[in-house]
Amino acid sequence: MADRYLHFTGTAAGRFLTRRTGLPAPAALRRWSAETPALDGPLLHLTAGDSAWPGQLAPVLEATGLKVTDSAERPAGIVLDATGVITAAGLAAVHAALHPVVRSLAGNGRVVVLGTTPSPDDHHQAAAQQALEGFVRSLGKEIGRGSTAQLVRLAPGATPASAGSTLRFLLSPRSAYVSGQVVELTADAPGEDTDEAAPLSGRTALVTGAARGIGEAVASVLARDGAQVICLDVPRMRDELARTADRLGASALPLDITAPDAAERIAAAAPGGLDVLVHNAGITRDRRLVNMAADRWAAVIDVNLESVLRTTDALLESGAVNRGGRIVATASIAGIAGNAGQTNYAAGKAGIIGMVRSLAPRAASAHGVTVNAVAPGFIETRMTAAVPLFIREAGRRMNSLSQGGLPVDVAETVAWFARPGSGAVNGQVVRVCGQSLLGA
Repeated sequence: MADRYLHFTGTAAGRFLTRRTGLPAPAALRRWSAETPALDGPLLHLTAGDSAWPGQLAPVLEATGLKVTDSAERPAGIVLDATGVITAAGLAAVHAALHPVVRSLAGNGRVVVLGTTPSPDDHHQAAAQQALEGFVRSLGKEIGRGSTAQLVRLAPGATPASAGSTLRFLLSPRSAYVSGQVVELTADAPGEDTDEAAPLSGRTALVTGAARGIGEAVASVLARDGAQVICLDVPRMRDELARTADRLGASALPLDITAPDAAERIAAAAPGGLDVLVHNAGITRDRRLVNMAADRWAAVIDVNLESVLRTTDALLESGAVNRGGRIVATASIAGIAGNAGQTNYAAGKAGIIGMVRSLAPRAASAHGVTVNAVAPGFIETRMTAAVPLFIREAGRRMNSLSQGGLPVDVAETVAWFARPGSGAVNGQVVRVCGQSLLGA
């Protein structure tokens, strides 16, 4: 559904009105396309104090395809290496580095601050590095003009090379609706992207709930990136599922993901094993708890959580997910902040977050597989189009970018998780919500 307010604020009359009244003034977001695959401008590389990796970060930044410089009048992106900030006094270097340049950042620009994991053994270092999180989240809410800010933390023993896939994503139009996020990277990061144009070439991906909406967008982006996609949805969506699969050159698997033999049928559909498993299928059965019948509760928990746990366990145990594989589940901002009338839905989506955080280290150790989750906020879909006008407008505006996201924004985040080079990204829950004011 078209966002008429966003269109209006892009006109001369709209800009005049928002300046005079203080109403939200969203900027049109620049998303990835074949014509605009990268940010338009140089990448400013700054350091706050001493770097933990002197000389090692520059080659990683150059691999983004942006012109890296230490001085630019109108940078498209800014990367601040704050890995050497280990005391409260050292935070002054963060201010000194960004204060003079952040105003000059181009519209739809990117700010990425690099830090390290707060130490359990050094409370001064932990305080300084945790301070960066509050700093970045606040900057994301201030920066405006469609720009975003993120914090990337590298674990002890990690090298800048393990951040390559993450930096390419965050410093590109693919991350248009991701802001105010903290991404923690592990030291062990097997895998690399060998083909930037088709990073998923030769890999098999299965997407549940793929007939339409976010699932269709995810399947489309994975296919664009070279994956052979299997599109799964319930049998009653057979016709729409077939149309999606035909358009993508994919295969269709009509299947109820809650079926007892779902994992076995998925494994049979991918005899060479799965390299990417995307749990996107989900339903809502909204009612306030006092009015919610047990069957409405059970249906949502079964589809949104229980089926994910059941099929993931079975596919991992059977070896149907190949080593180097990626599992991506769909959580929700509702699972982080809660939502009136959605106790069942929020419980299920919060359960996904718990699954990811617990399973990720064990899946990596035992199976060589990463497990992450994407948590969408207000995304423009058929479901949100049916929301009453004033609630819909509130959902759109209550984030730092003052607009709703698109299904492709979720899909681009899933595709980043799915890349071979994203082996250092494990156990992460990344919100695709424009930095929603709820739970942010």
